[in-house]
Amino acid sequence: MSLNPQQMDATRSELRENFELSGLSEKQIADDLDISITKLEHIFDLNQSSINDPWILRNYLIEKVEEIGKTPVQFTALKGDWHHYWFLNSRVIDNRQMSSGEY
Repeated sequence: MSLNPQQMDATRSELRENFELSGLSEKQIADDLDISITKLEHIFDLNQSSINDPWILRNYLIEKVEEIGKTPVQFTALKGDWHHYWFLNSRVIDNRQMSSGEY
């Protein structure tokens, strides 16, 4: 599944809003997900090769926002149970296995 331009804009915004709500730094997130800050920025911009990576970041941010007692911003395109999308690798997402490389 590919996102249309409006969905891409909304997803970028929703990722950033949840990042802000989390109170975490980019370095903290990159360290937690075992990726570089460059790769993290590519994921925030939806400029990476793996379609699983944004879902991993999405789930991570939702978890971190909820841990501090806040309500995450709802996602309009990255929604529902990723286990039900045939084009996603739910095992990779569940294990937070980001793709290799910077993209």
